[in-house]
Amino acid sequence: MKKAILFFLIAAGAITAAALYLKNASSVPTVVFAKSTRQTLSNEVSTNGKVEPADYVDIHAETPGLVKQVLVHSGDRVAKGQVLAELSEPGLQQELDAAVAREAQARADLETLQAGGRSSDTAEIDGSISRLKTDRDAAQRNLDALQRLVEKQAATPFEVQQAKQSIQSLDVQIQALQQRRAALVSKGDLGSAQARLREAEANVQLERARMDEDAIRSPMAGTIYDLPARAGSFLNAGDPVASVGKLDPVRVRVYVDEPELGRVAPGEKVRITWDALPGKEWTGVVEKRPTEVVALGTRQVGEVLCTVDNPMHELVPGTNVNAFILTQVVENALTIPKGAVRRDGGIGVFVLQKDETVKWQPIETGASDALRVEVAKGLHDGDAVSDAADVNLKNGQKVKPTLE
Repeated sequence: MKKAILFFLIAAGAITAAALYLKNASSVPTVVFAKSTRQTLSNEVSTNGKVEPADYVDIHAETPGLVKQVLVHSGDRVAKGQVLAELSEPGLQQELDAAVAREAQARADLETLQAGGRSSDTAEIDGSISRLKTDRDAAQRNLDALQRLVEKQAATPFEVQQAKQSIQSLDVQIQALQQRRAALVSKGDLGSAQARLREAEANVQLERARMDEDAIRSPMAGTIYDLPARAGSFLNAGDPVASVGKLDPVRVRVYVDEPELGRVAPGEKVRITWDALPGKEWTGVVEKRPTEVVALGTRQVGEVLCTVDNPMHELVPGTNVNAFILTQVVENALTIPKGAVRRDGGIGVFVLQKDETVKWQPIETGASDALRVEVAKGLHDGDAVSDAADVNLKNGQKVKPTLE
């Protein structure tokens, strides 16, 4: 009987000891640890932005008219002065043709006056003068013959006198016709004709200038990135025709949340990505900090202007992009996962000890990125820190460590 009681007591003790052991073993938590490592840490402000041309001009119609043809396409590179579109203003060509005809008439009138008058008038006068000169020559020969006959007493002095009078009469007629011919064109007539020609030439230039206004030209060299004009559509004065800009580099207006603005400074590097071209990146620099904070939906942002290289012209104005401003780079930084940092009564971490207990260690942090943070003070290379923020730990607590 005593043996049975003794055996029962021993068995009960063993069971109790085993239960206590299992209870203690199950109370030791399994904790994930990560070692501190050195690496280059880049601190970025991650946000979004919109692409704009660095230099651009919006072109508008100066006169109303129907778009006769559009000579370029969106994305085309154009030279300064190149015709982009042509307008058709009703009746303008007919007005130019009429002005050209009036100029030709004025020029012909001036040339007629410079030549002495109308050809029909001058021909009639010149013919009469020619006939009178012929008659005078004949009268002169008759006078000469009469004077010889008088010397031989074969003619009378009266006949000689009549012959002289006949010559004088012809001279008077010739002189009158010559004066009439000179009077066909006066200095005043020439001046008026020259004035009419200048007026006609000015009207032609004016009509051609109006037609040239209907040829819409680019005021700068660049790329067409917006082309609302369509052939066959009617444009009023001031309606948009096209937008031309320089697309390399481009300007990116980056929207930075107000709390992050203090980290942004001119000259910092910026990376741009576009969801439409995954895997593609563009680089640039911060050009200008914002001068004010504005509302953007539910956000309060500053508009940071960045200059970004765009050699292939893939980024077009109006594109919504992702922007990453590199605000800080720390070489050879001692880093740990962000999840390892705890803020219970101060900033610190739980460090794994050789006896598989944890020790609370205050630290000072520095730069950080999306996953890791720099430890400026408090840790050494290779220290294993708890990366399990969801596990409640105490200083000196026993743990079952597993390394990431």
